[in-house]
Amino acid sequence: MAKLPGMPVRGSQTGRPIMVLLDVLGQRWTLRLLWELRQGPATFRALRTRCDDVSPTLLNQRLKDLRELALIEQGEAGNALTEHGMALARRLATLDAWANEWAAMLEVRGG
Repeated sequence: MAKLPGMPVRGSQTGRPIMVLLDVLGQRWTLRLLWELRQGPATFRALRTRCDDVSPTLLNQRLKDLRELALIEQGEAGNALTEHGMALARRLATLDAWANEWAAMLEVRGG
């Protein structure tokens, strides 16, 4: 069962929504799956390939958790981000842009 807001998670006994989200996103392969699905729906096999042949058992578990959290849904074209999942992916893209700027700054600073 996926962790939900209100449930204790690492760093929060009260299960504050942000702490639950950070705990979920910190699980192996979760961020990668969300990142890959921002491009559009993908079948199980396609996701496994895009994710460097992640173990099928782990992939199944992460997909199940993300469905329970209403971040992805299963459709005819495969797994796809829900409206909430797409909103999260947009925020992750902003974080990616920040991370690239930060990395460039560190490179200039160190170099």
